[in-house]
Amino acid sequence: MREFSESYLSRTREGMWDDSREALEPLALESRERVLDVGCGTGELSRVLREEAPDDATIVGCDADRELLEIAADHDDPVPVVAGDALRLPFPDDSFDLVVCQALLINLPNPAAAVAEFARVSTDLVAAVEPNNATVEIDSSVEREGRLERRARTAYLDGVATDVALGADARAPFEDTGLEVCETRRYDHVRTVEPPYSEMALVAARRKATGAGLADDRETMLSGELTESAYDDLRGAWREMGRDVIEQMEAREYHREEAVPFFVTVGRVP
Repeated sequence: MREFSESYLSRTREGMWDDSREALEPLALESRERVLDVGCGTGELSRVLREEAPDDATIVGCDADRELLEIAADHDDPVPVVAGDALRLPFPDDSFDLVVCQALLINLPNPAAAVAEFARVSTDLVAAVEPNNATVEIDSSVEREGRLERRARTAYLDGVATDVALGADARAPFEDTGLEVCETRRYDHVRTVEPPYSEMALVAARRKATGAGLADDRETMLSGELTESAYDDLRGAWREMGRDVIEQMEAREYHREEAVPFFVTVGRVP
């Protein structure tokens, strides 16, 4: 299981459901009594679930990372959280009527084992919100940013041991577990960077200019077919691109739009 920092989760999940929650409709949140969010991290999805569920519903977050759970519990809008492994959930059978995860299965070597555990503690539905990280689209005012990000993403995906492009194919572990797949809906999470730039956007630009982001992923990239010399060439071009981003930001001319396709797969416990 890969681990993620608070800043990474904030950058990738913040505002994900602000524009539309239509893809969550198959979860029938308005009728739920007890909902479990597995791999909740800092609680972004948990808070969305609580907003959509009845006022008297119980929403519980579960994650193996206790530091992230502390952040979720200390949030201005905290959620009840429990430490636990997705493959060994600390709950009795049939404890919830909906068990859901977001961007969790893509980080597990055996997604079906987790789905089976979700089904054990659910009386009704299991749902997974998973991206296809292989088809992310970038539109940037820095012309080479999209091209370089595709190169970096290809190298990264090649080095990751899990299926981080699971996306629309998430129904496979559901069916392997014996769940009846009710529906799969696509939802594109679009993140936009434009003036005035947020602190998070400024930090991301500085990380590009220093190559820090690629440095964090160096080991993973080199686990695939990428050679060290090719990595060094990519990082050099990446840093130059980052300096172009900062230059455009200083002129308030930088614009970037990133679209990540997510797929909401819902299955019913037999």
